[in-house]
Amino acid sequence: MTIDKKDREILQLLQADASSSLAEIASAVNLTQTPCWRRIQKLQADGVIQKQVALCDAKKLNLGLTTFVTIRTSQHNEQWMQRFVAGATSIPEIVEIYRLSGNADYLLKIVVPDISRYDSVYKRLIRTVDLLDVSSAFVMETIKCTTALPLDYAE
Repeated sequence: MTIDKKDREILQLLQADASSSLAEIASAVNLTQTPCWRRIQKLQADGVIQKQVALCDAKKLNLGLTTFVTIRTSQHNEQWMQRFVAGATSIPEIVEIYRLSGNADYLLKIVVPDISRYDSVYKRLIRTVDLLDVSSAFVMETIKCTTALPLDYAE
């Protein structure tokens, strides 16, 4: 699969606003609608475009506290990991989970209305599996937050 300049232009537009009409996208990248549509379909079929979603404003949904949580475990086995993943993914306030290298084993992003709701999430999380260390960092200010991926590396 090759991603050329036109594909990158289309992806840039879709990452900025996936609700743009086909006519708007085609015009912006100097294509007619049919070839533009075919390119978008191919990007979807190839898995480059995974899905289209609505991005919501967390504050307007009363989710004013974002917390990043690092977790360390003393257990590195499949059974523990399966229980942890099942438990953590079942908590809707945990919106991102990453397995890491380095000092921490996992990084979680949690969105909640306030500290007491965070505490509730924390208590649900620690009931799922034994954890060696849990460290929380509360976001004071969001400097940059984007879902758009850089496209300069696409080949």
